[in-house]
Amino acid sequence: MAAQQNHRAGGSIIDSLGEEIVRIVTPVSICMFLVVILVAVLNSGSSSSPPTINTIATIAYSETTSDSTWDKLKGALLNALVFVVVVTAVTFLLVLLFYFRCTHFLKLYMGFSSFIVLLFLGGEIALFLIRKFSVPIDCFTFLVLLFNFAAVGVFAVFLSKMAIIVTQGYLVAIGMLVAYWFTLLPEWTTWVLLVALALYDLAAVLLPVGPLRLLVELAISRDEDIPALVYEARPVINHDQGSREYEGQRRAWRRRRESGNDSESDHNIVTSDAEVTAPLIQNRVSSAADGQESSVASTDNSFLEGIGLGSSGAIKLGLGDFIFYSVLVGRAAMYDFMTVYACYLAIIAGLGVTLMLLALYQQALPALPVSIAFGVLFYFLTRLLLEEFVVQCSLNLVMF
Repeated sequence: MAAQQNHRAGGSIIDSLGEEIVRIVTPVSICMFLVVILVAVLNSGSSSSPPTINTIATIAYSETTSDSTWDKLKGALLNALVFVVVVTAVTFLLVLLFYFRCTHFLKLYMGFSSFIVLLFLGGEIALFLIRKFSVPIDCFTFLVLLFNFAAVGVFAVFLSKMAIIVTQGYLVAIGMLVAYWFTLLPEWTTWVLLVALALYDLAAVLLPVGPLRLLVELAISRDEDIPALVYEARPVINHDQGSREYEGQRRAWRRRRESGNDSESDHNIVTSDAEVTAPLIQNRVSSAADGQESSVASTDNSFLEGIGLGSSGAIKLGLGDFIFYSVLVGRAAMYDFMTVYACYLAIIAGLGVTLMLLALYQQALPALPVSIAFGVLFYFLTRLLLEEFVVQCSLNLVMF
């Protein structure tokens, strides 16, 4: 009987994971696809390397083509260290503000950041596209459309209740805009920064004094939402599950967590100036039992349904994960589309592994490390090995 119950529970996990993965992979794929299109279009006409930008990620070292490999590596490590230190400081500041209940200020700050991203970054990219395709538009019309686009985005994400598809669309747009500008960073800085942020995400989530863990523990203890740029997929909920039952599940989970029995089920979010990095904070485990054991099993496991900071029971993924996934494939698009395909498949595989680990072990895991590790590994394997193999096969007319 026990074996049959375990088999059924495992089957229900896999069945639920199918829908969960589709609901979170779709927007991630759209964001990565749009960034690849922007990189391919805006960088296609230039024979030289794409222009770089001066940001906090390049404040310590500005890479030039004449620098040696060792100088580039040292400078990239220094840039990544500075960036991670700044993100850590901003996150601890967010924890402090949230501790003193400055929620209204945080919402205004996040709304202002979203407005700046949509208005200035979006406007700059729009000007690039207008210049690229010679679109006939006057300055006044462009400014009106741009301002309305940014204002509606702020209201959709933070200040009003709109259709969920509008909110999701604007979150993907914000992730796409920020990711494209990150692709303009120097190559060595970009790769080292991706690895550094993945390691930071891992430490900030798993360490007891990690800022992400402290932030979400505080939110859970107060039963409050953290104002942050977080993508929320449509929840997969049974039709016979009402809101009252869900609230009971949430309270049961909180009581269990406060008693110390489930201290490892924390789910964390990290925020920086314009983006948020968060792990997947949804574990969906449904168990079934026969006869008289069914009600007991449903009571024991109901607290696992809908774990998260929101009230809808949906998977949540920080917008920073969208951004850095897209930065990886965008950087790959600057080299060759074969590396784009390899990096995309590696990132999606890493995201699926993260979801399966969360569903099977019910432990908090950050969303960046597995996907970034797979993506970086497959990028260099494809660039150094697979491309050479395919080229030699083509030159020697070897078909496979």
